[in-house]
Amino acid sequence: MPLSIQTDSVPLRVDEHNAIRVGKSQVTLDLIVREFEDGASPEDIVHNYSTLELADAYAAIAYYLRHKQQVDEYTHARRSEAERLRQEIESKQPDRANLRAKLLARRAQMEQADASTRQ
Repeated sequence: MPLSIQTDSVPLRVDEHNAIRVGKSQVTLDLIVREFEDGASPEDIVHNYSTLELADAYAAIAYYLRHKQQVDEYTHARRSEAERLRQEIESKQPDRANLRAKLLARRAQMEQADASTRQ
């Protein structure tokens, strides 16, 4: 019996935040690419992300290998946007280093006061 060759669609979808997700999972394409580039096999990736199906991981990696330049541009744009958002959020928050120093100084004062009352 001859094998009937079928073309499967690529298991990638764009969510409401324009992130590309793999299969029915919430795992992003950028995550799969990063793990793959760091030496993880599709089996390793699926082991770490239980909602991801093995066939979808292989298909996402195959898509990446066939469209490397486009996917690299996409992941670079995502990293740039994440960095921009991080800077925006940090600019709206108080200086954490200064706040930490104040809190540590206050703690030291309280410990000194507590130590002197014990003596």
